[in-house]
Amino acid sequence: MRWERPAAGREPAAAALLGWLADPNAPRLCLVSGSEGCGKSELLAWLVHHGSRKGTPTERAVHAVVPSAGQSEQGAVWSIAEQLGVVARAPGELVEALGHDPRPTVIVLPDLHGGDVAGLVLDLVRLPHVRLIVESRSASPAHRRLSGGECAELDLDLEQWRDQQRFDEWRAALSDDQDLVRSASMDTAVDVDLSDPVAVCETDPWGVTAAYHRGGDHDYGGLRGAWLRAGQSLCREQSPAARALILLSVLGDGADPRVAPALRELAADARWRMEWSRVRGDMTPPWPGPVTALAIGRGPLGDCLVTAGLDGTVKAVRLADAAVRGRLSHTGLHLVSMTVMADGTVLTLDENGHVEARSGWADRPTGSGLAALLDDEGPNGTQPLLDALQGQTGTALAHTPGDDLGIVALGDATGNVRVFGDMTNSTCLHTGPVNALAALSVPLGGDVMLPLVYSGGADGTLRVWSPGNAPMTEPLLQRSCPVVSLGAAMTEHGPATVVAWGDGTVECVYWDTGAQQTFRPGPPVRAVAVDADSRVLIGMDEALTCLIPQPPRSDGDDV
Repeated sequence: MRWERPAAGREPAAAALLGWLADPNAPRLCLVSGSEGCGKSELLAWLVHHGSRKGTPTERAVHAVVPSAGQSEQGAVWSIAEQLGVVARAPGELVEALGHDPRPTVIVLPDLHGGDVAGLVLDLVRLPHVRLIVESRSASPAHRRLSGGECAELDLDLEQWRDQQRFDEWRAALSDDQDLVRSASMDTAVDVDLSDPVAVCETDPWGVTAAYHRGGDHDYGGLRGAWLRAGQSLCREQSPAARALILLSVLGDGADPRVAPALRELAADARWRMEWSRVRGDMTPPWPGPVTALAIGRGPLGDCLVTAGLDGTVKAVRLADAAVRGRLSHTGLHLVSMTVMADGTVLTLDENGHVEARSGWADRPTGSGLAALLDDEGPNGTQPLLDALQGQTGTALAHTPGDDLGIVALGDATGNVRVFGDMTNSTCLHTGPVNALAALSVPLGGDVMLPLVYSGGADGTLRVWSPGNAPMTEPLLQRSCPVVSLGAAMTEHGPATVVAWGDGTVECVYWDTGAQQTFRPGPPVRAVAVDADSRVLIGMDEALTCLIPQPPRSDGDDV
């Protein structure tokens, strides 16, 4: 693939930059410095233009670019995370997320002059597979901080990095108007009332982020806290209605009482309707806590959502409003998957891969301190199925009722899925671990039910399998990031599946109609579920949200 000559007579600097990219022993930071107007931006624009094209050789590829990188550290974190398909709320989370992916990654930060984002650069450059190219004016705070460490520096004020004749021609061709345009494009300040929910949804999101960053501890009626909680999603290109819905989904009940109604009115045209959201710090009703796994209740838990917390505690919360109805203390192990059987028995899968059954939930009067107890007698009709699961281990778990016991599906680290119960079978569905399972019984006519197992893998595929039959050869969905969690239900529109992806996207698909909608809450999504009324439940570290998809539109707005 042919690369054209760089502008501003920068062929020597371009050759040096490409040589640095191809040298495995070079420092992982390249600092492009020089005085204002020396051609730094033109050089990086040339590299990004060619390096981000499809088919670019690996040693010349650019994977993320942060325009106006100096606006705020928070904005830079969100922009890099979004482009690299991960979710990160802070520099440490970004470093951790990129540390799990060993693929070579090149990040370009043009126009970095302040010192704040320079700290993020120093954090990222510690990763052995990450390289950063930073443009900064000589003697700026960022330049002073970065040039003191181990880096390769291209000082474009030095004659050795330019073809003097072509550089002079380029300078002569520049007009004063072009210089003004370039300077204006670097100004990310916004003039907006940060306490006005409609105004912040309609304004440039990167400017709002920088303004909230400069605003210190002032919370602007709860908007700043909500914005910083969901900012990675808010900064995507989308309508004000979509931003309003996202903000509403992470707005605590301690916010200014005028904010939520204004956001609801603005979000009326969004593609989802928010039923409720419970956020850390909420009191009416209280936030039920961080979520690691979710399951829709059955039997005596038919009106409940079952949640697993960080300490392994299992709770039943009402689907209507997320008020806690009951809780069940656990061993303290991290729970990675959970499902509820027809009689209300809760099957949990812990971080060590062990399956455990919890049953006998019982209501107590409100305010009793506990809303559920463990029945010492244990389950009855499902005992043969529980016996079959004794000693089994896995990475993901799902159950669907059937003519007799129903089936339990168990995925493992090799990509295999096994079923137990009304039938026993196994098949390999993924390359790598099974991250999530959901099971569904689909009516075929009369009393005949067809069990389906949906499986999401670390390989970024969603597959479906009917035990006893060969799995479909092609995945139902495929993306470049892993599946995190799955839910499935029979709704009035037919079978529906909700998928949480590793980049923070929640995707709801109705297979009979082909309707497909996505939602990006902003924080990392830990678990999802969907019920027969099409309520989509999204569990996160600091929020639990219930949404219902609205009829699909053709305007291309995902949220």
